[in-house]
Amino acid sequence: MHIKIINGANLNFLGIREPHIYGNTSLVDLENTISEHANKTQTDVSFFQSNVEGEIINCIQECYHQKIDGIIINPGAFTHYSYAISDAIKSVAIPIVEVHISNIYTREEFRRHSVTANACVGAITGLGMAGYILALDYFKLM
Repeated sequence: MHIKIINGANLNFLGIREPHIYGNTSLVDLENTISEHANKTQTDVSFFQSNVEGEIINCIQECYHQKIDGIIINPGAFTHYSYAISDAIKSVAIPIVEVHISNIYTREEFRRHSVTANACVGAITGLGMAGYILALDYFKLM
């Protein structure tokens, strides 16, 4: 099983950006933690991060051609307005779980709505970095 983890806008600044909300863990540290867990569960993972909406769309479409088994996506701020990413998610026959480190439902009003989650099989929000591990475990239970 091969799972692609896609991180969107500003997630390359984990550990730097608003640590009181997102914590002190860097994206590299998060990827290492996910990789360690994936190794224990005999799951292949690969990572992609971009601050560019079109690059994320291209990555989702490449996952279709590469026969990726599942995607974990944290679109970052694109969550709240990217109908293009939502359409890309809907266009591939791949189960996708949306993950958010913070609880978007307790944040600013504009962050409380996801236009991408309805295209996903599920969403995990507010459980910190553990949300990625839980999403990975979901794919093992499928």
